[in-house]
Amino acid sequence: MADILRDIIRRNRLGEPAAIPSVCTAHPDVLRACLARAARLGRPLVVEATSNQVNQDGGYTGMRPADFAGFVTNIAEDVGFPIWQLVLGGDHLGPQAWRRQPAAAAMGKARVMIADYVRAGFTKIHLDCSEGCAGEPAQVGDATAAARAADLAGVAVSAAPDPAALLFVIGTEVPPPGGARMDEAGDIRPTTPNAARATLAAHRAAFVSAGLETVLPQIGGLVVQPGVEFSPMRVHHMPLERDPGLRAALEDWPHLCLEAHSTDYQSPACFQRLAELGFAFQKVGPALTFAWRAAIYALDQLAHIAGWADQPPLAEVMERLMLANPAHWSDHYHPEAGDLRVQRHFGLADRIRYYWPMPQAQAAVSALFAAFEGKILPRPMLEQAFRPALLDRAAEAGAFTADRLAQAAISLALDPYFLDTAATRTLEPDR
Repeated sequence: MADILRDIIRRNRLGEPAAIPSVCTAHPDVLRACLARAARLGRPLVVEATSNQVNQDGGYTGMRPADFAGFVTNIAEDVGFPIWQLVLGGDHLGPQAWRRQPAAAAMGKARVMIADYVRAGFTKIHLDCSEGCAGEPAQVGDATAAARAADLAGVAVSAAPDPAALLFVIGTEVPPPGGARMDEAGDIRPTTPNAARATLAAHRAAFVSAGLETVLPQIGGLVVQPGVEFSPMRVHHMPLERDPGLRAALEDWPHLCLEAHSTDYQSPACFQRLAELGFAFQKVGPALTFAWRAAIYALDQLAHIAGWADQPPLAEVMERLMLANPAHWSDHYHPEAGDLRVQRHFGLADRIRYYWPMPQAQAAVSALFAAFEGKILPRPMLEQAFRPALLDRAAEAGAFTADRLAQAAISLALDPYFLDTAATRTLEPDR
């Protein structure tokens, strides 16, 4: 499965604008839509879990790495996605989830976590030790981050059933305190080539010092900032004509590509441009759950207009849940960005996604979908809430249903990531 990624990297380094989408979500409906769309297009897909979502303590999803692997695999099999085209990835695997503890304790937890990830079949491993632990700066320097990354890489290699199958991603683009910095034109500042070289040099030195020189060719991705970002109520679009020159930083690393995070909500042309600039790994997450939320809010409105709903508006259910437990949004939404209620429901960071697994939210969504069962959904009615492209996509699967409309919304959000040159040339393995 790592061969899929290495093929994409090789082609991108040869100058082909090849890239693969990496979906970072634990939402079952979103994963179902993404895997079904990839299967329909015949494309491989990376599905990632973060260290906060999934770890040996359960993370905020309640899943351990083996649970998440089984969860994704079951959905893939259910929608007919070929398992050999599925790559499981671990994102920001480091001490972050335990950063309030001293570094030694947090790293001890990170070692257990990364061993669990690779034993569960995750092969794309993002080694991110950039955030400080108790008593340390918010962001540690390259040398410290690289030393800790090498430590975790050694654990991964020792624990993996097939160490050669691992592909490591290093670096981070976590914004500094106060958010990502903008330049004079109001655009997000990209990582400089010199900063990228420094990160690579620090990791080379740390891996050699840890006795992992032979593992260096397995470092396949470098996370840097190309100039894409989104704040709660604004998308910072990457200037398409700009080339930050980051390809040049990879000249001594022939097996390495660039990885872009926070690419959500960018214009379709951006993803092709990112691939041309060397970003063969392109991450997406909140934009997908945002699309799902928008679709079910629209369905809820239609159900109330049609007189089919026998429960309060879904937005009111979610508002109560978010106010009762503000931990997932209070540090992310602020009055200066606009009305807090508006941000809670429509913010691009989509912090509402943390509340959908709650029992009350699950019951409300189930009741909403039940309200549409057996109902004829005429297109004039649906045009009140959905754009024509979404209705056309939903109609491809047959008569309109609530589920097909929600799935169509997600697949349209993912479509721009499937570049014409993204299809893998890796042949299906012999059985």
